[in-house]
Amino acid sequence: MTDRIDRAGLQVDAKLAQFIEGEVLAPIGKPADAFWQGFAALLAEFAPKNRALLAKRDDLQAQIDAWHTARAGKPLDAAEYRAFLAEIGYLVPEPEAFTVTTQNVDDEIAVLAGPQLVVPVLNARFLLNAANARWGSLYDAYYGTDALDAPAAKPGGYDAERGAAVIRAGRAFLDRAVPLASGSWSNWDGAGDPPLAHASQLVGRKDGGLLLQHNGLHIELVLDRSHSVGATDVAGIADIVLESALTTIVDLEDSVAAVDAEDKLAAYRNWLGVIRGDLTDTFEKGGKSLTRALEPNREWTGAEGQFALPGRSMLFVRNVGHLMTNPAILLADGSEIPEGIMDAVITSAISTQDVKGLGQFGNSRTGSIYIVKPKMHGPEECGFTNSLFDAVEDLLELPRHTVKVGVMDEERRTSVNLGACIHAVKDRIVFINTGFLDRTGDEIHTSMRAGPMIRKNDIKGSKWIGCYEKRNVAIGLKHGLSGRAQIGKGMWAAPDRMGAMMAEKTVHPKAGANTAWVPSPTAATLHAMHYHDIDVFDVQKELAGQPVPGLDDLLTIPLAQGTNWSEQEIREELDNNAQGLLGYVVRWIDQGVGCSKVPDINDVGLMEDRATLRISSQHMANWLLHGVCTKEQVMDSLQRMAAKVDAQNASDALYEPMAGNWETSLAFQAACDLVFKGVEQPNGYTEPLLHAWRQKKKAAAAA
Repeated sequence: MTDRIDRAGLQVDAKLAQFIEGEVLAPIGKPADAFWQGFAALLAEFAPKNRALLAKRDDLQAQIDAWHTARAGKPLDAAEYRAFLAEIGYLVPEPEAFTVTTQNVDDEIAVLAGPQLVVPVLNARFLLNAANARWGSLYDAYYGTDALDAPAAKPGGYDAERGAAVIRAGRAFLDRAVPLASGSWSNWDGAGDPPLAHASQLVGRKDGGLLLQHNGLHIELVLDRSHSVGATDVAGIADIVLESALTTIVDLEDSVAAVDAEDKLAAYRNWLGVIRGDLTDTFEKGGKSLTRALEPNREWTGAEGQFALPGRSMLFVRNVGHLMTNPAILLADGSEIPEGIMDAVITSAISTQDVKGLGQFGNSRTGSIYIVKPKMHGPEECGFTNSLFDAVEDLLELPRHTVKVGVMDEERRTSVNLGACIHAVKDRIVFINTGFLDRTGDEIHTSMRAGPMIRKNDIKGSKWIGCYEKRNVAIGLKHGLSGRAQIGKGMWAAPDRMGAMMAEKTVHPKAGANTAWVPSPTAATLHAMHYHDIDVFDVQKELAGQPVPGLDDLLTIPLAQGTNWSEQEIREELDNNAQGLLGYVVRWIDQGVGCSKVPDINDVGLMEDRATLRISSQHMANWLLHGVCTKEQVMDSLQRMAAKVDAQNASDALYEPMAGNWETSLAFQAACDLVFKGVEQPNGYTEPLLHAWRQKKKAAAAA
């Protein structure tokens, strides 16, 4: 059982309290007694408000369920539906015209456009890789992926033919981004400065390198004739290094399995490590022991003397949403505190070390703390977060609006009220985005009783999602986010399909998004080229002033409208959902892995987090509810797909098979619960069930 100590009436895990007091508060000069008294007072005010907001979610959902049930079998009348949503307070009036006023935002967020990584905080190696992904080798990214349209590298060492194709592709990129006054980069011999068409694009020099700039992003030419590549290159270019992941979201939410004080302490300790700049990780690779640390800044000499560029990505921290509680800290009555409030206080306290300049490298140069807040439902919940962040700033004696917020547009009530949501945090907002998986999960759950939904992959082409993607950008631009905040787009989930990513992910900058999620540092380097090819801020200027798409399409529920699927189609859909669900759940429950490359039903590796469970479990629950399939059919799919997932994980020494262990595999039982109890889960979230089953697994392992 957790050892607890009393702090101002709060029962705090002893190790967590020791960490907060000794490693977080002491360096910033915050007395522990004052902190705990302030934290207790903050909880006394905000924990009841948090519970009230969750109760309102349940009440709205109950009214929507009843409305659809009463109209079963009747066509949905758009005007009647919209009026109903307004009547119950789900849909609120648009705010008067306003522009966001966020101040002190770092350039990486406000005025630059580039890729964004999301990384699980609990994996120190991945965290360091992501933080260091500010710069990436284009040559390596081309050589090792299918982004290069050329024969794959031959085994047995460096393939000179593949290397030559990489160099040609690199020169073609330079011709596009930093063209010469005449001719091609392929013909530059490396003598003197390159004769650029725009001389101002050469912004820095150092021994062995030139620094170029385009669309605000830097390109480093590594000049080294002693290097194996540079020695055979006409200009002596050994590599082309691109400024890649401008920003990274360090995630405490969907990509981690953090269910208790032990997990939360590990998460907070890693966040402190990257803020302090001393996080390291030692691991075995290729039979060697390697230690990874954060990259230093990069020094250059420019026209006005020496200057430095950050060696690391600008870091956000994603807190959890409003739903969950955590046993790390208990209130006086023995109840768990809201985990989102705990995250807000502790991650901000850690980040205060950065504000005070105590870190080895520094994160924000403007004195800001960047928190992404997920899964908020509507403007009232955004307003709650704004007030909470006010209180956190007061507790930590920070200037007002030091703590910035990113609002994830992934819940239906937020999408339909996005302008009002932005207004609720207009003085601190630095980020909005869209995301297919969670947003679709909420789309299904909100309208669970309206009827059976179309097949999951068909939802990507449905009317509401196209409107959702366009409205998000249009509303962000309408309220002045351009030049102050990021407008983001969702993840490319297949890290091994970089050729397809390069062909398809141009849609994000072309839509006016100045950032988009990628699954790896290599993907960030490749996606960075899109922001050279497309000037996002020019796109935003073209889109600004265009009318915001209306609500009718956004409120169009993706119902099957009487479609009669064949038995084979139903089986295929259930198998697809079951396999994706099981492939992720088994690692979450058994190993505590919240994000990993999970093979899909066709054995294509996809970077998955908890959102994939929400959409898959909710879709299966919806079909069950409306009789499209039976419980027996679902169980048949789950059992057959358990065997497939077992086979896909056969090389994992830590893996515990599910097939045949139906009564003893906690992971399989958790997957069943997610489907068969899916209708009753709050807003279709998977966290309550996952946390309960993971805690059982940890308890069994401890015993």
